[in-house]
Amino acid sequence: MSDNTQPFLTDITEIRRRAREHLDRGALTQDYEGDVQLTVKVLNEALATELVCVLRYSSHAVAAQGINSESVKAEFLEHAREENDHAMLLAERISQLGGEANFNPEGLLTRSASQFIQGRNLVEMIREDLIAERIAIQTYQEMIRYFANHDPTTRRLLEEILAKEEEHANDMHDLLVAHQGHPMLNS
Repeated sequence: MSDNTQPFLTDITEIRRRAREHLDRGALTQDYEGDVQLTVKVLNEALATELVCVLRYSSHAVAAQGINSESVKAEFLEHAREENDHAMLLAERISQLGGEANFNPEGLLTRSASQFIQGRNLVEMIREDLIAERIAIQTYQEMIRYFANHDPTTRRLLEEILAKEEEHANDMHDLLVAHQGHPMLNS
């Protein structure tokens, strides 16, 4: 049985007093349980991954050719826009934590979990995008487990992005099946 005699919140006078301290830290209060520097580093790596995905999907949208390419190009462009949205969400969270979002293209591929592989034809492009989405899914799952209850705001943001990445992977899988004729990836 829990003790219901304790108030849910800390003394409101104390909360008000603490809220006036360290205003330079913005939304980051003393109750933040995460490691801010590590969180910013991890989120900057996720940002780099999203930026590489924006570039790869955009490149694929331009390079896709063939009789069946128009619908695939449209899908690539939609995914590029959504990956850009993810990048901006991550950058905003980094800023909320007092960090600096790293948009510098120098070293982008070394910070990114995914690779930039062009693909020589439509099927290879789709395959590379599916592989990149699977990498993103696995890294987001790991990040979500890491943040768990230590940083619920970051965790929820990553869960939102993860759901979209899973949708992207499903889209790429469907396209791969449609254009390759079978659902299995050839490593």
